[in-house]
Amino acid sequence: MDNKAAFMTGINKLELREVPVPEITPEEVLIRVEYVGICGSDMHYMEYGRIGDYVVEDDFVLGHECAGEVVSVGAKAKGLQVGDKVCYEPNLTCGECEYCRSGDYNLCPDVQYLSTPPVQGCFARYMAFPASLCFKLPENVSTKEGALVEPFSVGLEAAKAGGVKPGSRVLILGAGCIGLMSLLAAKTYGAADVTVVDIYPKRLEKALEIGATHVINATDEDPIAVYAKLTGSEGADVVIEAAGAVETTQQTVFLVKRGGTIILVGMPPEDEYIFNFAKLMGQVAQIKTIFRFKNTYPMAIRAIADGSADIAKVVTNEFALSDITEAFNVNINKKAEVGKIVIRID
Repeated sequence: MDNKAAFMTGINKLELREVPVPEITPEEVLIRVEYVGICGSDMHYMEYGRIGDYVVEDDFVLGHECAGEVVSVGAKAKGLQVGDKVCYEPNLTCGECEYCRSGDYNLCPDVQYLSTPPVQGCFARYMAFPASLCFKLPENVSTKEGALVEPFSVGLEAAKAGGVKPGSRVLILGAGCIGLMSLLAAKTYGAADVTVVDIYPKRLEKALEIGATHVINATDEDPIAVYAKLTGSEGADVVIEAAGAVETTQQTVFLVKRGGTIILVGMPPEDEYIFNFAKLMGQVAQIKTIFRFKNTYPMAIRAIADGSADIAKVVTNEFALSDITEAFNVNINKKAEVGKIVIRID
């Protein structure tokens, strides 16, 4: 078996290399990777070389949204066999701390997350991974969809944290991949009315395609005024900020219903900024944050399998591994036209 991997060798630089096929431990399976999604964090590392305290210092393999086929099974690996199609959760946690034991393993201080330095990612033909973190895909779920389970899980975590339920009115700021996944997640949880705000028309068109009730182009209209008209000045039960911008984060308090919930998913580049807490307190609303996700993969896979969430529609571009440099360039330079890019590992 021949193995190739795409290494980030510098800012906006990628190089394909031949690498050894990884050896598996008794608890692992060897996966022939078929699809990997390009995440916003991958883009951030490519453009800036770091995210907060996580710095790319050596040649580094990005990618953590992965799915493929099991080609070898370790002696102690359970529940999988050769030929199974799987996606895998990129959280490698300690399993022993208070957070892991309570089920909040996304807060594990010793977590190792694929494509988060120094843990290498999965833009490679073959990956060794713990069988316990692999999830078998139903026959009617493709590996392309499997590679989208990770970002869909972020959306499910946001909707769950916001308490979205049948009949909820939801507003989502940002129609990038996570905003669209949050839209699908809100619909999965039964939201009756979901409005999406963005500045790019093509992203808003995609939001309507996958089920948004209304869209607002923030370039042409004031989202606060428009949403007040749509809701009779009531606001949203749940506001999900998925744009990762200071302005949209500041707008959340003017869009949420009295007693409603704001969920901060996106992370603005500034650590500190002005926020109207007096308005928040007057609304008796609350702010919650999420970090990645926890215990969401089974639900995500079921929602995809039964047709509740047509996540494949979020994909706008597909590239072969040999064209991964072009894929990143398109993602960086054509943000207005791109929703989600996946890499096909030939």
